[in-house]
Amino acid sequence: MTIRRVAVIGAGTMGSGIAQVSAQTGWETRLFDAFPESLERGMRNIEDFWERGISKGKTTPNQKEDWSSNLISTGEMSEAVEGSDVVIEAVPEKMELKRSIFEELENLAPSNAILATNTSGLPISEIAAHTSCPERVIGMHFFNPVPLMKLLEIVRHDAVDERTVSTAKEVGEAMGKTTILVRDIPGFATSRLGVVLGNEAIRMLAEGVASASDIDTAMRLGYRHPMGPLELSDLVGLDVRRDILNSLAEAFDDDSYRPHPLLDEMVESGNLGKKTGVGVYDWTSGEKKER
Repeated sequence: MTIRRVAVIGAGTMGSGIAQVSAQTGWETRLFDAFPESLERGMRNIEDFWERGISKGKTTPNQKEDWSSNLISTGEMSEAVEGSDVVIEAVPEKMELKRSIFEELENLAPSNAILATNTSGLPISEIAAHTSCPERVIGMHFFNPVPLMKLLEIVRHDAVDERTVSTAKEVGEAMGKTTILVRDIPGFATSRLGVVLGNEAIRMLAEGVASASDIDTAMRLGYRHPMGPLELSDLVGLDVRRDILNSLAEAFDDDSYRPHPLLDEMVESGNLGKKTGVGVYDWTSGEKKER
């Protein structure tokens, strides 16, 4: 399938990152968000990323100009998806919200467009079932920060068409990603492993086994992880991690997946990680500091 135009629904951290990589791939990319301030912030984040690349000598002003010409922002979903070959939804991890968006996308997007959801753990089959075209719906789980992370987890459900799967892989590879294909099982492969490790690290922190930075250093140097589980939890969002854990506990009927009380406490206090300035670590100065 020839890809010419990509629509990204949701201009948050993930959506803006996906749109940036899409524009850099050379595709006409339309970024939509229902909230003007979110759309403006998403576009500004992309602009800032490109400017940092220029200042570090990693990219050139000409590259930025080319990429910028591929990227269009809009507050109208119909305008975003018109003529698109691929639509990638990247809104918050709320099933009702994703269902309602896919019901709209089915009517607004071209009948041959691939409809992808960037969910880290919600069942793809449940999202697809709320459309009359489940064969065109697939999971494309990108990782944060999207421009730097090489992995793309493609999630197939029972009703998906092989053309949809192959197109999703082609899109990911064109974006410079390494793709893995997994079944539509709660937590997929990456989220299931990641949240369990993060939850256990929070348990260790609560029990006073070691400081947050020492726990993270142990995993970085002892197991060659690029980032410790607590720092990663702050980056992803503690609320997102908690939601995935609760979903896994319900899906598998296994309370061992339940979030540790310390994680619940931090989320209920509004300390969600880097996005709020405070989580396991204090990020208010722009740098990670032990709390």
